Amino acid sequence: MSQTRVSPPEATAPLAPETRERLMRVGTANVANALFKRGFRNVYLLGIAPLSADQGQLVGPAYTLRFMPAREDLDSMANYARNDNLHRVAIEQCPEGAVLVIDTGNSTRAAAMGDMMAARLKFRGAAGVITDGGYRDAPAIREVGLPCFQRQAAPPATPIALHPIELNGPVGCAGVPVYPGDVIVGDGEGVVCIPHHLADEIAVEALDAVEYEAFAALHIARGRSILGLFPATPESYAEYQQWVAAGRPAIQE
Repeated sequence: MSQTRVSPPEATAPLAPETRERLMRVGTANVANALFKRGFRNVYLLGIAPLSADQGQLVGPAYTLRFMPAREDLDSMANYARNDNLHRVAIEQCPEGAVLVIDTGNSTRAAAMGDMMAARLKFRGAAGVITDGGYRDAPAIREVGLPCFQRQAAPPATPIALHPIELNGPVGCAGVPVYPGDVIVGDGEGVVCIPHHLADEIAVEALDAVEYEAFAALHIARGRSILGLFPATPESYAEYQQWVAAGRPAIQE
């Protein structure tokens, strides 16, 4: 039986280099705050954690794979080995620089990916992988060096519980809507999703927040109260801008 392809894979637009560079320097919390200011509350993929504590920052446009629960007459190792199996096709079609977003419906009953797939994605230039399920071969995936995020380890073979049903369509990953091309940012705390049309402005604002926090931290380290300093007020932000214009000098006691 042929695999189902509800919506065909489409090209994933690359990020502007300056946007990627900015997002590589910010925290997911900064991104979530900037989105909250614009009314977006459900953007953080809660419960998803980095596979390795020392893996690098993850930034890239989303390329999605959606699973549904497996059915015994359709899902076997023989069918899994077919060249039209969408799970394996996703590994070969995820664009360079993109993040493979795997929606398992929060299932950790079977693997969303293993080390051979991670190695292939790494070779093809993918930015990383996130899933609301889990991976098998986690120690080997860490050795691959591809930034990956999961809910928890899921060693059983994929066809035991998961059937790939769609490539590069809208998904709900960890309860967050992710559309193809939305921008994924992952760090040591977790993963956040930026609607694609907001990526450039969110990157600018989030990086500005990071740099303001560095300014505030210098004052706090010297005993200044957070009142009137953090969060920024119009007065403290003007003070920050003057500090930047002066070349970011050391804060005097």
